[in-house]
Amino acid sequence: MNAVLDWPVEPEDDLGLALWSAEALAQATGGEVGGGPFAVSGATTDSREVMEGDLFIALRGAAADGHRFVEGAMLKGAAAALVDCAVPGPHVLVDDTTAALDALGQAARARLDDKARVVGVTGSAGKTGVKEALFAALDRSSRGQAHRSVKSYNNHVGVPLSLARMPTQTRFGVFEMGMNHAGELSALTRLVRPHVAIITTIAPAHIGNFSGEEGIADAKAEIFEGLEPGGVAIIPADNPHVERLAAAAARHAGQVIRFGTAPDADVRLIDAIATADGGTLVTAEFAASTGRPRKLCYTVSQPGAHWATNSLAVMAAVAAVGGDLGAAGLALAELTDLDGRGARHAIIAADGDGSGRALLIDESYNANPASMRATLAQLGATPARRRLAVLGAMKELGTGSDAYHAALAEPLLAAGVDRAVLVGAEMAALAAALGKIDASALAAGIEFVHVPGAAEAAEMLAHGAWAPHGGDAILIKGSNSVGLSALVRALPRAQAPSGAAGERAQGRNGDRG
Repeated sequence: MNAVLDWPVEPEDDLGLALWSAEALAQATGGEVGGGPFAVSGATTDSREVMEGDLFIALRGAAADGHRFVEGAMLKGAAAALVDCAVPGPHVLVDDTTAALDALGQAARARLDDKARVVGVTGSAGKTGVKEALFAALDRSSRGQAHRSVKSYNNHVGVPLSLARMPTQTRFGVFEMGMNHAGELSALTRLVRPHVAIITTIAPAHIGNFSGEEGIADAKAEIFEGLEPGGVAIIPADNPHVERLAAAAARHAGQVIRFGTAPDADVRLIDAIATADGGTLVTAEFAASTGRPRKLCYTVSQPGAHWATNSLAVMAAVAAVGGDLGAAGLALAELTDLDGRGARHAIIAADGDGSGRALLIDESYNANPASMRATLAQLGATPARRRLAVLGAMKELGTGSDAYHAALAEPLLAAGVDRAVLVGAEMAALAAALGKIDASALAAGIEFVHVPGAAEAAEMLAHGAWAPHGGDAILIKGSNSVGLSALVRALPRAQAPSGAAGERAQGRNGDRG
């Protein structure tokens, strides 16, 4: 008994379960440990988001130098810092913290068990939702041993940071990857090294940086370059660029799976029936080409035809990595809303039907022509006394910007929108298109106003007929830089948001399409 009680005491014994020890960090980054032994339980690049036990990674950026915030991060509870110059306290000193972050991500990926499976997700729209749905499905079947990139950590900082946060016992990793220019996904996918790579869709997002949609398809297809040998590529069967994607995938993948409604889809949507609570009852068929023909029936809690289609990609990926399809179906049925990406909130609203509440659909995080159309269709299918839309400009559309904005007139009318607030200079094209339509053709007598920014939009919604009334549904959607998220936050909530709460915020790493 005394021998047990006299177990040798080491300094590390007081550090608890670690994500990275000081020695492991130094080995992964080629750095040198200073300030004594330590271990970290998390990692962040944003001192404002530091939590107890984190590693604070001090990056040097164009706008700020993270080394200025090391002291503040330590005061907030950071266990150590990754730095390129000497600082007080526990740290790992490296030559270049950006390169060290990449090296840390590579090391985290390399230390996974051979049985672990990693999925990469990209696409012009829907990639964050698919990433979250896939994580929920795999986390449920693995009893908490799944990991994913949080929020939209999909760029050159967010991807290696998400990898660096991955515990060694992870069975399934799900990583979102985005790009604004050719070549960016090629670098990211080689960090992630996925066993399965998904492209949700190809649409004119960031098309201003490309010669056309074909260029976007080629850039998205770079995700296949990092596939592990024998890996699986999952592509949208209904997209006009599917054959281009299939050809690119075939150069790197052991198997190419198409999902959608097309007759040749390997995972095909057979039936989609709207449920009473706004979701969809989906019947899907796995063809013999997937290796195991079968039919599945499950419910998707999220509203919209795009969710029914994207759920096929989720199910295809779950099957490809050996996950539990039954657990995946339950996860899809219970999936909660994402703030800025379809979250629905009840807000306080006077007059109208006397209920005191209106429905807010928060799509304020991002927008492109494809997602605008899908979301407006969703608004049109939502029962409401009146339908209001606050639409922010769609950025990075290049020379075709006016045409893309003007083309939103048709889905606006089809959705039966009663009033529309158009926000940003680019929305002048849509205002002009609506102004040219004969009043008799405006299905519900739609009224619209064009304002320069989010502040003016908030003023419009603050009073009178433009304010949400009881029983109304209001959609707020636009590119993130328009700032419509502030408008969402300003509207008074009638109840707690339906989206998942309490998720740990980690850094501000941007988003790419």
